Amino acid sequence: MTTISNEQTAIIRTERGLTIAGTRITIYDIMDYVTAQYPPKFIRGLFDLTEAQINAALTYIEANRADVEAEYQMVLKEAEELRLYYEEKNRDLIARIAAQPPRPGTEAAWEKLRAAKAKLDAKA
Repeated sequence: MTTISNEQTAIIRTERGLTIAGTRITIYDIMDYVTAQYPPKFIRGLFDLTEAQINAALTYIEANRADVEAEYQMVLKEAEELRLYYEEKNRDLIARIAAQPPRPGTEAAWEKLRAAKAKLDAKA
């Protein structure tokens, strides 16, 4: 583990990437919400961070925006590649599971889900 921030060890590099010290939350997790322009207070509550932790993360992102953005794009690309890989690898399994009849006693719940899906499809 190496320290990224000289002022304090608030942002560290771990095997998961740039991480808020004392958490498993990466800067990339925060970037999803920063990019979507969520307010800091919302992001803080969502991840159960302290004021100091969210401020350190946002300050780090702002001070190193180009580098963080480049890493963030790599993380997004890798995540998409993994999603596609596992989707392809599990395609047959997912199809077999979907073809199975509902477990006894769950028919009403499934019918309710089908009706809700049909209603959503009709709106689209």
